[in-house]
Amino acid sequence: MQTTFEKIQDIVVEALYCDKEQVTREANLMADLGAESIDFLDIVFRLEKAFGIKMPKGDIELRARGDLAEGEFEVHGVLQEKGLARLKAIMPEVDPTKVKAGLRVKDIATLFTVATFERMVLERLGDQPQATTTTAPARASLGTV
Repeated sequence: MQTTFEKIQDIVVEALYCDKEQVTREANLMADLGAESIDFLDIVFRLEKAFGIKMPKGDIELRARGDLAEGEFEVHGVLQEKGLARLKAIMPEVDPTKVKAGLRVKDIATLFTVATFERMVLERLGDQPQATTTTAPARASLGTV
């Protein structure tokens, strides 16, 4: 029986036409595997179908935003200190040095690793505690993809 990661790995391989050896938990979907926005949609569709879950668009951003005031989360599309801290908290699998000053809300998807999708699937399946924010709903998605 395949593990959740192995199923996700197979889905990413099929969607991106890459070698299985490249699809590690740490592999960045865009930088390492060459994914584009349309590929994220394909991967999410395949994950939803394979696992019988829903991964609503925009949820990573909503969860990071939580109850922060607009100016606390982002200003002119650029994440602020509190927004960056929240993003790090809800995406613990991402290298924290990549979540830094100057990161734009629209670029959140550039942080996604294979482990990001694994965490999101496990959260949906109830197999892992969800990252928490103070008031945001606990769902998983692609941020601004």
